[in-house]
Amino acid sequence: MSILTTENLSHKYGAGWAIRDINVDIPKVGAYGLLGANGAGKSTLMNIICGALKPTDGRVIVNGVDLRKQPQRAKTSIGFLPQILPLYLDLSVEEYLYYTASLRLMETKLIPKAVEEVLERCQIMHFRRRLLKNLSGGYRQRVGIAQAIIHKPLLVVMDEPTNGLDPNQLIETRRLIKEVAEQSLVLLSSHILTEIAQLCDEIILIDKGEVLFSDRTSVFQQQIQSTYLQVIFDNPPHLEQLAQLPGVNSVEIETKGTFKISYDNLDILSQQLMELSIQKGWKLKSMRPIENNMDEVFRELTNKK
Repeated sequence: MSILTTENLSHKYGAGWAIRDINVDIPKVGAYGLLGANGAGKSTLMNIICGALKPTDGRVIVNGVDLRKQPQRAKTSIGFLPQILPLYLDLSVEEYLYYTASLRLMETKLIPKAVEEVLERCQIMHFRRRLLKNLSGGYRQRVGIAQAIIHKPLLVVMDEPTNGLDPNQLIETRRLIKEVAEQSLVLLSSHILTEIAQLCDEIILIDKGEVLFSDRTSVFQQQIQSTYLQVIFDNPPHLEQLAQLPGVNSVEIETKGTFKISYDNLDILSQQLMELSIQKGWKLKSMRPIENNMDEVFRELTNKK
């Protein structure tokens, strides 16, 4: 039985589709990244998966339970950390966690132990009696994660969980998310590629409301072979001379004597460069293919659509 399945999930705002025919099947725990630019449909998809928004079409199944048919039962397996933290700032950390545990319809006798566990797990025990309004952004984020996992859900959905954190807060939040992912399926969204790469082994790429890619992060990076060559000359030619070579798509100057060349065939281009360097005295110093980074892969995949 899969932890999360969506079938032909679609939602329309007015005349336009925010998401269209989203089909996802995730059978096991771990960290899964929902990647996409702002406006791609990530938040709409997450709100539907959590039951906060009713889809126009399709269905969500959480741990074998249809969210539309049995919403209360399905939600016992779901924890949600929205982008805007659902904090009541005049409550203490402890009061807030007791409150959120009761909202999850936990048995009253189980709540004290559950609160103690998340206080310890999220490293906020020493702030248990502090008012939420007096916490820093990083500690508020920890409280937000604590409320999402207090009932030990099998599915934890996090919308931009590291947005706006300073470097130290970022490191701690990443550590906590990875720890949660050892016992739950963590589905987290971000428009920051490096953040997804740091946290997730699997990526779901969404663009204009449709899934373009769903596989391991390593496969995502391998989708597009490098088509750029970095070339360094001691006596560099003019940019126009390189741009006119057969099979060259574009040329950029990176620094004096260093060029980034987009090509069609590496063997042909490298042979030409070596021969011309000797003939024209360009003094070729080095050539190396440039590995595509995550941003380039993302642009290529979304541009292919």
